[in-house]
Amino acid sequence: MGGDTGPTGPDLRMGVAEDRIPDGGMIEGHFDDEPVILVRKGARFYAVGARCTHYSGPLAEGLVVGDTVRCPWHHACFDLRTGRALGGPALAPIPGYQVERRLDLVVVTGHLKSEAPRAAETRPSHPGSIVIVGAGAAGTGAALTLRAEGYTGRLTLVDADASAPYDRPNLSKDYLTGSAPEEWLPLRPHEELIDANIRLVLGVPVLRIDPAARTVLLADGRAFPYDALLLATGAEAARLDLPGMDSPHVETLRSLADSRRIIARTADARRAVIIGAGFLGLEVAASLRQRGLEVHVAAPDQRPLEKVLGRELGLKVQRIHEEHGVAFHLGHVATAIGDTSVTLDDGSEIAADLVVVAAGARPRVALASRAGVVLARGIQVDQYLETSVRGIYAAGDVARWPEPRTGRTIGVEHWAFAMRQGQAAARNMLGARQSFAVVPFFWSQHYDLQISYVGHADQYDRLEIVPGLPPDQWEQHYLVGDTVVAVATIGRDRQSLEAEAIMERAQARQSGGYARPPAALR
Repeated sequence: MGGDTGPTGPDLRMGVAEDRIPDGGMIEGHFDDEPVILVRKGARFYAVGARCTHYSGPLAEGLVVGDTVRCPWHHACFDLRTGRALGGPALAPIPGYQVERRLDLVVVTGHLKSEAPRAAETRPSHPGSIVIVGAGAAGTGAALTLRAEGYTGRLTLVDADASAPYDRPNLSKDYLTGSAPEEWLPLRPHEELIDANIRLVLGVPVLRIDPAARTVLLADGRAFPYDALLLATGAEAARLDLPGMDSPHVETLRSLADSRRIIARTADARRAVIIGAGFLGLEVAASLRQRGLEVHVAAPDQRPLEKVLGRELGLKVQRIHEEHGVAFHLGHVATAIGDTSVTLDDGSEIAADLVVVAAGARPRVALASRAGVVLARGIQVDQYLETSVRGIYAAGDVARWPEPRTGRTIGVEHWAFAMRQGQAAARNMLGARQSFAVVPFFWSQHYDLQISYVGHADQYDRLEIVPGLPPDQWEQHYLVGDTVVAVATIGRDRQSLEAEAIMERAQARQSGGYARPPAALR
């Protein structure tokens, strides 16, 4: 997942001519052996680390937006002034450096001093105690953001999963493939969270929430009082009402334990059937093919991913899988799972000694429901991510919030987006009162192909594919009227970042999209 080959570019201790860097541009160099980007914003220059702290993405190939720099791989966002991680999927900061101008040279002179505690920590309006239920992307992002914003009160992070917090997207991608070791999985080391004075309570489920007493009750009898509560309970894998669903060779994939069981089964399995042709199912198919298994995909869809990506891009993904040996059984529903096969609705059988059911996910709402929180196919929140019960917030896969463009209550169940919701909820728990208006982003990996998608287009009038691109590139725009509401790309990281930035500006104007593709995106 990335790696450095040694210092490149100019030695920034020696300086570079300021006219080498255009306004809004950057140059990569090094400070001693550390890769650094030097960025110009008008008359000001900033220097920060050149590698994203998520998967070491090359920030020099990213995009400067305001006082931030965005990673081209997965759109993490960092503050150019300090190096702070502002938006997921990165949680750790990049280094910041001191910059001086000497005549016509710009020189990096040393590391920035650590940030002083933020003034916000002294506000009497802050909750005395915060509990976060769920240590996934949203919950962990919220906890670290609270501390980064200067919150010094009691902070407890609870999860029934003893392995949390970990990088969930990896479970169907590199980790399942076998190319990512276990040490890549933790979102942040437990020691770092403990050093931040975050109390971790893992491996113990929450039994119930008492909103009147403002208390979270655990299954082991412990109780944690709260002044503010974040529900980041995520979603659970959907199960099918099929004969054989509970057989020992049938798996779903949602947790690290699930991924480990599937990997263990590949040691003896030769033939796998994936039920479901969505992103998760196809990523699992790719990973199991790379482990050498014969793989079949069965789904009721006529084309994989067509509902999300459109017909042409769905067909492109299908062809890539077929080129790698995956067999598709589309337009068919599984009716039974036997000991050695899966039966489809046309009576045909597919031999299988491993079955992975990837039939979607359901938000975990039981705790919220018992606490009297209003639900809407998930937990309904307002623009500040607060639920119907004062002092209780929700973020991530479980949350349903009012989309700025349409005002509809929607859910976006993507990992980086969940983290950004958790970060926004954290700031609002501290009194920021900032409407959540982040542009959704997700990526999906299929062998060497990465699809990047920005925006939200569960409904659109038409789809326009950019013509004349090289075979290894793809770009298409989803339009409502003449407004682009989403963009999907392959091999066009810069264009994906530019689309996200344009949508952010449009969102600030409350339109949520932009009129026709600008020249930079064609």
